[in-house]
Amino acid sequence: MCFSATANFVGSGVLGTIGVVTLTKVKHRREILFAALPTLFAVHQFIQGFVWLGLDGILSPTVAHNMGAAFMLYAQGLLPFLLPLSVLLFEPNVKSRRRMLPFLVIGGATALYILWALTAYPLQLYVRQNSIVYINQATNNTTVALFYVIATCGSLFFSKIRMMVIFGVANLAILLIVMEVKRYAFTSLWCAYAAVASVIILGYFWKSIEARPFRYAESI
Repeated sequence: MCFSATANFVGSGVLGTIGVVTLTKVKHRREILFAALPTLFAVHQFIQGFVWLGLDGILSPTVAHNMGAAFMLYAQGLLPFLLPLSVLLFEPNVKSRRRMLPFLVIGGATALYILWALTAYPLQLYVRQNSIVYINQATNNTTVALFYVIATCGSLFFSKIRMMVIFGVANLAILLIVMEVKRYAFTSLWCAYAAVASVIILGYFWKSIEARPFRYAESI
């Protein structure tokens, strides 16, 4: 997966199907953002398909650059904020939701910095060992990566919902594996994470349908 335009488009279709099924299991508006993650990943992979087409010369370099910028926007600029927000909204009581606030703040600050970096520094795109490499000079460093991991994984580990913790373990494991094996193509290989994460999310919504919705009357 993620080694060609075809792989991305097929993967997008599979993720999109998972996303639609997951959304049919939603029983409260607070669940929508978390349930929508598989669909967002599907759109993400669809975008990368066009990056491949541009890099392969089928479409113009301009298309490759613009689609690459859109891919980076979600992977780096939005996900650090959207993921902790989706967990916060989903948490069943005010105490557990308050535990998510530090991760939401870290995620928001990280997202703002990355969004600034994506506009202030040029994006470099190229293919290396059958993977797309996305490079932005201001985000390609250990400090940003650390805050990114804290934002995307931290709230999951402190969730009151057991399946969220399992999701967090899978999330962190895949992030670390990708960084060890293909650090240079980390952003591109999020497709593998997206596929695994989407199955876990669908499994949770399917199995917990009798236990939801939680009581969301309390404010944060």
